Amino acid sequence: MAEKRSIPLQKLIDDFHLTVAYGPEDYGSIAVTSENLNRPGLQLVGFYDHFVRDRLQVIGMAENSYLEALGSTFRRRAFKMFFGQGITALIYCRGAEPQPECIEMAERFKTPVLISDSQTANFISKVVTYLSTALAPMVTRHGVLVDIYGEGVLILGESGVGKSETAVELIKRGHRLIADDAVEIRRVAENKLEGSSPELIRHYMELRGIGVVDVRRLFGTGAVMDSCQITLIVNVVPWEELEPFDRLGTQTTYTSIFDVKVPTTTIPVKPGRNLAVILEVAAMNNRDKSIGYNAAVEFTNQLNKHFDAALNAEE
Repeated sequence: MAEKRSIPLQKLIDDFHLTVAYGPEDYGSIAVTSENLNRPGLQLVGFYDHFVRDRLQVIGMAENSYLEALGSTFRRRAFKMFFGQGITALIYCRGAEPQPECIEMAERFKTPVLISDSQTANFISKVVTYLSTALAPMVTRHGVLVDIYGEGVLILGESGVGKSETAVELIKRGHRLIADDAVEIRRVAENKLEGSSPELIRHYMELRGIGVVDVRRLFGTGAVMDSCQITLIVNVVPWEELEPFDRLGTQTTYTSIFDVKVPTTTIPVKPGRNLAVILEVAAMNNRDKSIGYNAAVEFTNQLNKHFDAALNAEE
């Protein structure tokens, strides 16, 4: 089940170097829950239909120019109605100083007022991108995530099947580790999943018989990544002689996570199979499919043409 995501306002203040013009007690712990921002143009003239209160509110140059043109009485009335909506926080861009009436009403309604030196459009773009990832729906899966030739391959399977050992072999072959044991999966766009490692175990890996190793320290910074898009899921299962497996690969199966369908393949393993090489081929084959070429379908079409030609020759 997806976690309900939020971040404290203090983290946003620290990461974007915001100045606090006014902050009520414990303002840093206020939860930011929406990835969208709002520029309150209509609201400053009293129109609050369809107003979303949990969004961060941003005052740009246009809004600030309008406020400066108002008299003190009208400005106080506008801010009283605005802060009375129960907004999360108000942010002035371009280093603009909040009007005294703004601070007065912010203190009355216990609402933080912040200042950013950035241009309004740049600030909104960066914060929306930042919050889209930070607040994205997230689940955690037991597995290993590796970047293979630019394809984010999520390796799933029972404990002891050899996921981490395969990841080590892939790292030695020049690929990069994102997460071992626990993979945090976020839906960062309508049809895009991003995987990362929990902060506590990032870049660490457990190998049976050796223990926990620091992959970044052993193999260098080029052997790890903080996150990547998940484009292929591989289920690793023990080899069973009687178990039916797709021999041609003409049918693509999918796993749905947050309603995003990810191509999925099942690979049986037994002693002697080089799983790292097989995963490299699987990643390259998945990239071919993503650009419209399916080797299995092409092979089947060639066989059909061959048999059709043979039948026509007999006739």
